[in-house]
Amino acid sequence: MRDDALLAEIGRRLRAARNTAHLSLEDVADRSGVSKRYIRMAEKGDANLSLLKLAALARSLRQPLGELCDIDLATAPEHRVALIGLRGAGKTTVGRALAQRLEVPFTELDELIAELAGMDLAELFTLHGEPYYRELQREALERWLSRTGAGVLAPGGSIVTDPVIYERLRQTCRTVWLSAAPADHWRRVVAQGDTRPMSGRPRAMEQLRMLLNKRRDLYAQAALTVDTSHRDTNETCSAILEWLEE
Repeated sequence: MRDDALLAEIGRRLRAARNTAHLSLEDVADRSGVSKRYIRMAEKGDANLSLLKLAALARSLRQPLGELCDIDLATAPEHRVALIGLRGAGKTTVGRALAQRLEVPFTELDELIAELAGMDLAELFTLHGEPYYRELQREALERWLSRTGAGVLAPGGSIVTDPVIYERLRQTCRTVWLSAAPADHWRRVVAQGDTRPMSGRPRAMEQLRMLLNKRRDLYAQAALTVDTSHRDTNETCSAILEWLEE
């Protein structure tokens, strides 16, 4: 593994742990005795981390040092990308465009799940419920990983709520959170002709905001965040490609 890739992944894990703990840079600096500047560099993957400083940061975040360092990026090919986010984030639109520019296949994980189930997702949830969906989600991901060296994957927005499969996704793919404002999520879903978000739900927008806030820290654990509210599809793809090249 390249040294820069190792430092980048440790930095991502440090940032994710800090976000999950709802701690500021100042909080971690006070707890660990490590300077705020150094922590900022470490989270960006720019610091040449010493073992003692990394151990101090791990203690301040209440994270086992072994979990921060147990990394194998060899299982995540450079051009195997997973796009995460709520419905309306642009996963399908961006995913197809990104796959075209990378010259790799694009796959929606829910389509693979429906194939495994032999029915559409609405029927699957009605007949078998969420536990069966999660079971097939894991199987579908493993099948995709086994046959995909390079490709772009768009999983369902709730994949981040399953700790096991989300960790597997982050270990084996270059994960990108397509972030957007709630109003943009809403507008894009409606533009696709899907009126289900409003049907019989007068508080739908409020519920969307609550769901996004609830999952924000989980989505933030992705290796890269791209704000799609301020970028069009081409600009979003360019930002991801630039990151992959780095």
